[in-house]
Amino acid sequence: MAYDADVIVIGAGLAGLAATAELVDAGRKVILLDQEPAQSLGGQAHWSFGGLFLVDSPEQRRLRIRDSHALAWQDWLGTAGFDRPEDHWPRKWAEAYVDFAAGEKRSWLHRQGVRLFPVVGWAERGGYDATGHGNSVPRFHITWGTGPGLVAPFERRVRAGAARGLVDLRFRHRVTGLSRSAGSVDTVSGEILEPSDAERGRPSSREVAGAFELRAQAVIVTSGGIGGNHELVRANWPERLGTPPRRMLSGVPAHVDGKMLGIAEAAGGRIINRDRMWHYTEGIDNWNPIWPLHGIRILSGPSPLWLDARGKRLPVPLFPGFDTLGTLEHIMRTGHDHTWFVLTQKIIEKEFTLSGSEQNPDLTGKSIRQVLGRARAGAPGPVRAFMDHGADFIVERSLTDLVRRMNELTGEPLIAEDALRGEIVARDREIAHSFTKDLQVTAIRGARKYLGDRLIRTAAPHRLLDPKAGPLIAVRLNILTRKTLGGLETDLSSRVLADGGAPLPGVYAAGEAAGFGGGGVHGYRSLEGTFLGGCLFSGRTAGRAAARAVS
Repeated sequence: MAYDADVIVIGAGLAGLAATAELVDAGRKVILLDQEPAQSLGGQAHWSFGGLFLVDSPEQRRLRIRDSHALAWQDWLGTAGFDRPEDHWPRKWAEAYVDFAAGEKRSWLHRQGVRLFPVVGWAERGGYDATGHGNSVPRFHITWGTGPGLVAPFERRVRAGAARGLVDLRFRHRVTGLSRSAGSVDTVSGEILEPSDAERGRPSSREVAGAFELRAQAVIVTSGGIGGNHELVRANWPERLGTPPRRMLSGVPAHVDGKMLGIAEAAGGRIINRDRMWHYTEGIDNWNPIWPLHGIRILSGPSPLWLDARGKRLPVPLFPGFDTLGTLEHIMRTGHDHTWFVLTQKIIEKEFTLSGSEQNPDLTGKSIRQVLGRARAGAPGPVRAFMDHGADFIVERSLTDLVRRMNELTGEPLIAEDALRGEIVARDREIAHSFTKDLQVTAIRGARKYLGDRLIRTAAPHRLLDPKAGPLIAVRLNILTRKTLGGLETDLSSRVLADGGAPLPGVYAAGEAAGFGGGGVHGYRSLEGTFLGGCLFSGRTAGRAAARAVS
C-alpha cells in the first residue's frame, strides 16, 4: 500500500501549523486535517491575547526588569509543583521550555516577523514565598497583532508549502480512528463533514457527507484540549478544586471537545494528568457572543475589591492577577460559583483589559494611534461596551443602589449592605496614610513602583467611596473554562508514549493535546504566556522529529 503523505497532522491550530511548517522546511509531504472549515485556520490561537512568556528579554531590560534563567526556573518549579511519578517527562519538557524562553524563542519569532508590544505585563504574581507559585517579575509579552499576529507567520509558511505542493490542506475532515497496517500507526480514518460557511468560531454543521482513509509514515496529533466540552471538564474535575461549578462559561469554541484525545488513547497512547486544568475565575458573559456560552476574561490590575458571593473579601493573596487556581479552589469551597469585583470608574479606566484578539482592536490591528488612546480619560471602547450591554456589569452612584442591584442580578439577597460598607470603609481607611496592614493596598503601591504598571495597569490608590472617583461599579464574575494541562505523554522528541513508557510507533503529539509538552509541562499551574509558546515549542519539536524519522 502506498502512502498518501510522509506525515499527517491532525489539527490546524497553532501547534499544527508550527509542526507543518517545520515539515515543509525539511521537504516532507504533509496532509493537514481539521474538522472545521478553512476560515477557522489557526484555531484557538486566533482568539488569544497573544501573550508570550520570555525571560531576560530586551523589552524587560528596557523597563529595568532584572530577570534570569535561574529565577524563571525557580518560579516554574514553585508553580508547577511536580510531585507525581508521571511528572518525569513533564519536568524534562519544563526544563527545555524555560531554556527556550530564555534563549532562542524571541529571536526565532523575530526572524519570522513577530514583534512585541513594549510594555511587559505582570501576570500570576503569586504572593507567597520565594519558592512558591507565581512570577517574581513581569514576563508577559504581548504580540503586536495579538493572536492573529502570532498565527500569521506560521500560516504563511504552511500556505507557501501548499503552493510548492508539499502541503495538502483538508478541512471538514473529522478523525474517528487511528490504526496500524504494519508495525506503526500509519492509518487515519474518519468522516468528511459537509461544507460550511460558518464564521470563525461559530458552530459548524456536523452533517456527514462522506468518509476518508489516509496513510502516512507518521501522525502528529495537535487537536487541542477539552475546554469546550463541559461534561468532560466536570468528569475530570480534581477533588482538590472542590465541587465542579454548576454553571460555567466557555473560553473556547464548542469544537474544542477533546474527542481526539480519546481516539489517540484507544490507539495505545497514554494520557496523564487528566485532573490538571486551567480555568479562569474572572469570566463575564459576552454580550455579543460568537460561540455557545461565550465568556470573556477580565485581565484586571490589582485594585478592585474581590468579594465572594456573600460580599466577603477573598483571603490574602487572592487579589486580581495573583493566583488563578488558588482563587478557583477558594471559590469552589464557598458553595457558590460566582464572585464580585467592586471598583470605581477611576479604576476601570486604568486597570480593565479584556482578554482576546477581538476585544483589543487597537493591538490586533497594530494601530499605534488607537493604543495611545488608552491613555485618554474614559474606559477603553470594548470595556465601555460591556458596561453598557454586559449582563454582569452594574454601575451606580450610591453603594445602596449598587448592593440592591447586585442582589437583584443573582436573585438572592446574599449581600448585606451594612457588612459590605464596613469592608469598604475599613479598606478606605488604609488608603488615607502611608502605612497599612492591608496587603492588597501594599500590593497596589508595590505595583506602581513598576513603570509598566504605573503607565497602563494600576490606578493611583484612592478611596472606593470617594465620589470624585465614581461611579461605583460591580462586576459579577463567573468560572470560565480554558485549558487542559494534562494530555498525551510524550518524550523530548514529541513521540507519544504507551503504557509502560515505550513510544507508540509512528505517533507524535504537540500543543494542548500533549499538555503543551510531555503530558503536562505546567504541572498544576501556569505562569501565563506559556500556552501559545508551548504550542509553538512542542509543535516545532514534533515537526522536526517526525521529519527526521520518515524516509
